[in-house]
Amino acid sequence: MIEINKVPSPCFVMEEELLRKNLSLIKSVKDRAGVDIILAFKAFAMWKSFPIIREYIPHSTASSVFEAQLAYEEMGSRAHTFSPAYTHENFPIFMKYSSHITFNSLSQFNRFYPEAEKYDEKVSFGLRINPEYSEVETDLYNPCAPGSRLGIVADLLGDQLPEGVEGLHFHTLCESSSYDLEKTLEQIELKFGHLLSQAKWFNMGGGHLMTRSDYDIEHLIKVLKRFNEKYPNLHVIMEPGSAFAWQTGILVSTVVDVVENKGIKTAILDVSFACHMPDCLEMPYKPQIRGAYHEPVAGLPTYRMGGSSCLSGDFIGEWSFDEPLLVGDKIIFEDMIHYTIVKTTMFNGISHPAIALWTKDNQLNIYREFDYQDYKSRMS
Repeated sequence: MIEINKVPSPCFVMEEELLRKNLSLIKSVKDRAGVDIILAFKAFAMWKSFPIIREYIPHSTASSVFEAQLAYEEMGSRAHTFSPAYTHENFPIFMKYSSHITFNSLSQFNRFYPEAEKYDEKVSFGLRINPEYSEVETDLYNPCAPGSRLGIVADLLGDQLPEGVEGLHFHTLCESSSYDLEKTLEQIELKFGHLLSQAKWFNMGGGHLMTRSDYDIEHLIKVLKRFNEKYPNLHVIMEPGSAFAWQTGILVSTVVDVVENKGIKTAILDVSFACHMPDCLEMPYKPQIRGAYHEPVAGLPTYRMGGSSCLSGDFIGEWSFDEPLLVGDKIIFEDMIHYTIVKTTMFNGISHPAIALWTKDNQLNIYREFDYQDYKSRMS
């Protein structure tokens, strides 16, 4: 358990033991199901922890040249890459740092595949398909919404994969279950089954939240084994992100003021939802606070949590506490390692939280602290 009094505020803190617990489960699924599971940087890219991750999972997936280079330099392997669009300027960089490259459209494939012969690197190419089916309810995270720019629908693909295409890729899940995956695969087989037998690999994308406590691991393994038996020609790849860092750490913050307006009390913090927890506003969702009642309780001190930026909507609420909040009290947001650190900004010049690891030996290892120069260097 993290000793909060040793942690500076604000600070993201990941617990090594919790990370290793997730990694052990993920590796177990990988080995038992006979598939490849790789880390998606879009959800978790705390590269100073990669030596721990490499003990269990050696590969990763990238969606930009920076992520691909990070995979090469810090994971020690070339990335499985997907980008909505490549350019003549960045495609050579992707070729250098990628083992697999997936194209979002046939026009992109036709434009860049002929260039591949110019490079010494051997890269396996694939196409992203859009099954026009997804269980994701939030449109912001639904890649199969009508008119989506992501993936190729079945109507645009013929009976044969284009020459040079070795794989197919889909990504339609978001913190989803094995049953969502099963239903998605049924739709994919209906629309693209004739192409699966022609491919060498099949990337099932991310969104497989296998480390969530209620996730049915045994069902997932049955689904994957059944798929492997039906398509023995395919090397199956999964690239979850959230599952790696799910419930592995916290964001420590401090109350810096308490204000009241029309009977609503707001605890203003030294962190910002807009800057440091953007998914809370985008999804939206209300995070858990350690020691607080998640819903207001009549008769108990109740507060909104207010961020430190000037954005009017930089708040979430409300929680109840056993005692009134005072300036200097710590507010600990649970499960703040995945899809938080990778999406933070320095909007408004707000100080970025430190990033740290609480080691299995109960030591605080501060990976990074931020200062004015970090802000200034981004602003030019």
